[in-house]
Amino acid sequence: MALDALQNLDDWRRKQPDLPGRPEAIRRLVEIALKAKTKA
Repeated sequence: MALDALQNLDDWRRKQPDLPGRPEAIRRLVEIALKAKTKA
C-alpha cells in the first residue's frame, strides 16, 4: 500500500513543470485537497 502511494506521488510530481521534491509535492496536494473541500 505505501509503495503504491509513493508511486502515485512520484507520478504526480513528474507532471509538474518544476518537479517538486516529495515534501513539497505533499504540501501542494494537501493545499489542493483543502481548497477542494472548502468549495464542496
